[in-house]
Amino acid sequence: MIDLKVIRSKAAKLKKGQSPRVLDLFSGCGGLSLGFHAAGFNIAAAIEYNKEAARSHGVNFHPGDPAHSQARDITQTQPQDFTTALNLGPATTAFDVIIGGPPCQAFARVGRSKLREVADHPEAYRHDQRARLYINYLDYVDACIPLAVVMENVPDMLNHGGHNIAEEVAEVLFNRGYVCRYTLLNAVHYGVPQMRERMFLVAIHREVADTVAFPGATHAYDLPTGYEGTRSCALKLLVGKSSSYSPAPVAQASLPPAITAKQALQDLPAIDARKMLATGELKRGARRFDLPVSWKGEQQLSPYGELMRTWPGFAGTEEIFDHVIRYLPRDYEIFARLNPGDQYPEAFKMAEAMFAETLRKAEQASGKKIKSNSSAWKALRERIVPPYDPGKFPNKWRKMEADAPSRTLLAHLGKDSYSHIHYASEQARTISVREAARLQSFPDGFVFCGTMNPAFQQIGNAVPPLLAKAIAETLLQQLVSDGK
Repeated sequence: MIDLKVIRSKAAKLKKGQSPRVLDLFSGCGGLSLGFHAAGFNIAAAIEYNKEAARSHGVNFHPGDPAHSQARDITQTQPQDFTTALNLGPATTAFDVIIGGPPCQAFARVGRSKLREVADHPEAYRHDQRARLYINYLDYVDACIPLAVVMENVPDMLNHGGHNIAEEVAEVLFNRGYVCRYTLLNAVHYGVPQMRERMFLVAIHREVADTVAFPGATHAYDLPTGYEGTRSCALKLLVGKSSSYSPAPVAQASLPPAITAKQALQDLPAIDARKMLATGELKRGARRFDLPVSWKGEQQLSPYGELMRTWPGFAGTEEIFDHVIRYLPRDYEIFARLNPGDQYPEAFKMAEAMFAETLRKAEQASGKKIKSNSSAWKALRERIVPPYDPGKFPNKWRKMEADAPSRTLLAHLGKDSYSHIHYASEQARTISVREAARLQSFPDGFVFCGTMNPAFQQIGNAVPPLLAKAIAETLLQQLVSDGK
């Protein structure tokens, strides 16, 4: 059982002005942490398994303290051992709020049984490490006795194989003394230049609050049918059933319009991929963050760009080290010819036309017919046409639209960036690491450790900091309110 004396002591300290201390579980590089930091929370510690992501979190929130940059496996890290290693004292008093989200794969096989049963009988699943991640999360709630818990995950958490995991998480936390609600929020409605649908679950101990509130939308945008379809699919299990679900706040049309990709990226230095390829500046190999690019502010700085440049504690400098792009020599010319919104079928058709044009010129220059499917024909085609079947990979590529928010950034950015081809045809490239960070609302002073691919993966996996900030500000109001 939760020790109510600990809860009351922590609540009293917050009402006297102490900043809430946060433990971020499955923290990644720290998107959720950054939003809570910006709202006035103290990021006391984090647990993250990935080495580069753990190092990024430590460098940004605990610079100079290597203990906070160490990767840790939550299944092998006991709460008291963890707080002792970081000199935070007893686990019961070290934190006021626990945030984070176990990877959605953690629930893949738990659907055979209610999660509350897994929590009550963990030995039955001792061989299932993915189920253990959920149990470890609850172990930290039990050991650290937080005033509040915030969990983030994909919308499918509401309908995972016909199984509403979020509802069962809420039931488990209810039995531990928390009032709990969950909802679906889209980052584009909170000032993030990206359409990103996510589930948020917030639990507050009943000693502190009787209800849970979610932040109202700040920006208006009509989501495309694909996003509405994802939301409808996630909510299927809720039809006609009472639950802990709260409908998402409505983004009224009278609100300021959503931030566009151009507003987010227009001030960053241009990168002419074809020119860099021709001059030898762009080569095959790992992209390290060791060559600075001067930030000149050549384009008009939008209010969003100004925020990214001046974020308190994470302000940008006059040099950018992670404004690097992928080496994709076959595809730059295709990127240049695509129209905004074009996807892989259009790109493949464009490449076929370019191949036919190049083949014709080669035949005219040599005065000879190049036989179809000959070695010369195949070599020429391979230099121009991507190998993927457009019927099987229709969404593999997409050229961004300057005057619309970006589509969802995924961790797959760590493998390729074709889902986000820069809207400026003269630059003819996929987005850079820093541009991906901008679209996710990471400020320019936030550091990503590792090389290009790990950095892209960290960004794609993260919670947009501006969305996290909105959640945190609303939660803080409830934690310090005198209404209870």
